[in-house]
Parts: sequence; C-alpha cells; structure tokens
Amino acid sequence: MKNLFFRYVYQYRYTALIFAAFIAIFASVFLLYDLKADAVLYAGGLCAALGIAVIAIHFLRFRSRSKEREILLKNILIMTEELPEPQTVAEEDYLRIIEKLRAANNAALTKYSLERTESVDFYTTWVHQIKTPISVMRMILKSEDTEQNRELLSELFRIEQYTEMVLCYFRLDENASDFVFGRYELDGIIKTAIRKFAPQFIQKRIRLDFRPTGMTVLTDEKWLGFIIEQLISNAVKYTDSGSVTITAENGILRISDTGIGIAEEDLPRIFEKGFTGYNGRADKKSTGLGLYLCKKAADKLSHRIAAESSAGNGSTFSLDLRTKELEVE
Repeated sequence: MKNLFFRYVYQYRYTALIFAAFIAIFASVFLLYDLKADAVLYAGGLCAALGIAVIAIHFLRFRSRSKEREILLKNILIMTEELPEPQTVAEEDYLRIIEKLRAANNAALTKYSLERTESVDFYTTWVHQIKTPISVMRMILKSEDTEQNRELLSELFRIEQYTEMVLCYFRLDENASDFVFGRYELDGIIKTAIRKFAPQFIQKRIRLDFRPTGMTVLTDEKWLGFIIEQLISNAVKYTDSGSVTITAENGILRISDTGIGIAEEDLPRIFEKGFTGYNGRADKKSTGLGLYLCKKAADKLSHRIAAESSAGNGSTFSLDLRTKELEVE
C-alpha cells in the first residue's frame, strides 16, 4: 500500500505542483491585500477538506485499477483478450499499440509453427530414408567378418545413433502427443538397449554387469528406452577398459562405468544443451546433445536424472523412476 501511494504521488506530481503554485499565488494575494485571517483559513479549510475527499476517492480508484493490472499480469497468458477499458487518451493509444503488437506476435507465431512443422516433417522423412542405405551398408559389411568391417560397423552404428538423435531433438519440442504412458517391465527395456550395444561391448572388451530389476514402471517405453540407450552409449564411449554396471534399487536405476569420469567443474553443467566439457572436447566425439536430450525426456516423463562422477574414477548416472500411484486407463 505504501509503495502504491508513492507511485500515485509520483504519477500525479505535476498536478500537485500546479495546485501548490495556485495556493502560493492566493496566499500572496491575501497577504498583499491584508485580508482577514479567519476568512482565509475558513476558505482554505473548505478547499483542503474537499481536496482530501477527492484525492481519497481518486486514489481508491487508482488502487482498484492497479489490482486489476496485477491480476492481468499474473495471468497474461490466459487473459490476453481481457485488457481493461482505457480511461484516458494515453491509455487508448497504448491499447492500440498492444493490439498491433499482439497481431504481429500472432502472425510470427503462426509462421514459426508452420516452419517448425515443415522442418519436423522434413527431418522425419530424411531419417526414415537414410535408414535404408544404412541397413544396406550393414548387410554388406556383415557379409565378411574382418577387422576393418567391424570398425566400419561401429562407425555406422554411431551414424545411426546421430540420425535418431536428430529426430528425438525435434520430437521433444513438440506437444505431448508422442508420449504413450503405461506400465512396462523395466528389464525388457534395458535388455533391448543392451542388445543394441552388444557389438560395442564386444569390440571394446568391456564387461557388462546387469542384475535383473524385476521392476514395473509407469513411463513411456520408447522414451525411457531412449534415455537408457544414451546413458549406456556414454558409458561405452568413455570406458576403454573395465565394466559397465546396471542396477536398480528402491525405484532408482543406476548405470555405472569405470571410464574416464567427469571433471568436478563440468559436473553441474553436463545436462546443458551443447555443453561437452573437458573430456568431450579432448575426445572430439561429443555433440553436447545426448545428456541434454536425456534430461529433457526425463522431465517430460516426470523422472529425475542425476550424475555422480570424478575425473578418472568413472561415472554413475541415476534415474529415479518412482511415481505416485496413478490409474492407467
């Protein structure tokens, strides 16, 4: 209230200065003509009482309109059509400016939405089309088991991962229509991801320690699978020897490795878009998108993802899959 009153006084400061000037003029005239003090005080008292009444009523209206604007500001996204009626010429001008800006913003949003849809459609088509030559190349390389072919298959697998990542990048920014929630066996999702990376484990001679969880989780099978695949991919990528361990306890899935780990100063930023950290820059293989997409997908699924690591001592990524009991239709 106090702050609002000072705002009121500041807004009408010029009016107050004019009235103060009028009072000074009348006081000077009364003094020059040596009028009786009683008459002057009586007239001044009446003017003061009337002025206080008018100011009080005007301030109450000012406060009421201020509250209306505060409510509008807090709910601006759902009340854009309910702007207060203008009371002054200046407010009418501001209202016209707002309406023009709103029309321009709506036009820009419509244009962006169309361009975004076209981009998603293009990249979706591109990903599906690129899978055909990738499959053909895989069949050709598998026809002969040589060291060179195994290396090429490994690189081809990375290409396939990156193309899938492009599609996931666009789909995560779309509406929730791509999510299908249900209760799924966690072990089945994990085993599907492990089979996908089996050649990588064999090629790098990394031991896999997977302990069946026996858990059933409320999630989206495809997107949870995507998160697990990305975490396993990072574990394999940054582990030259040793093992990758996958366990679950009390609703929390953990994927640990014995790799190069993450520098302490990089750990708070690993889920930021485009952030690669020291190891990513040194390795030249990191895009800075994998963990960012994991975090974004986890947030969409209401899962919580976290990491523990130190340079040279491996990393452990935790995915909290616990949810409140909900009825699934």
